Order: sequence, then structure tokens, then C-alpha cells
Amino acid sequence: MSKANLSNDIDTLLDQYFKDLSGENPNSVYEMVIQSVEKPLLLYIMNLAEGNQSKASDILGLNRNTLRKKLKLHKIET
Repeated sequence: MSKANLSNDIDTLLDQYFKDLSGENPNSVYEMVIQSVEKPLLLYIMNLAEGNQSKASDILGLNRNTLRKKLKLHKIET
């Protein structure tokens, strides 16, 4: 999957989200998207890195302390 495909998938999902609102006012869309994507991403990368936080932080391009905070926030144990 390329970055373009991921972007298209997000566009499609957001189009459906706004359609499903049926005229209701959207709010906190940014937070909703981040919450929906971040935990599955962290779980996937931690599995790929075989639980190694240093390797996972390199793959994600995050500082290891930032990764630890995010793992704790999402209650992901390594």
C-alpha cells in the first residue's frame, strides 16, 4: 500500500463520516481521527519491532520517551 492509497482510504472514511452526520455539526474531528489511528498503529509497530521500544521509535520516527508516553496513554504493555 502506498501513501496515496492510505490517503484515499482516509478520504473515503471521512466522506462517509460527514455523510453519516446528516446535517449535524461535526466537532473534534482531529481528535477522533488521531484516536482511531494511533493505537492500532502503535500495536502494529510494536509487534513488528517484537516489543523493542528503541526499534519501534526508530520506525515511527518518534523519540523513545514520546513512544513510551503514547504506549502508556493507550494502555499498551510491552
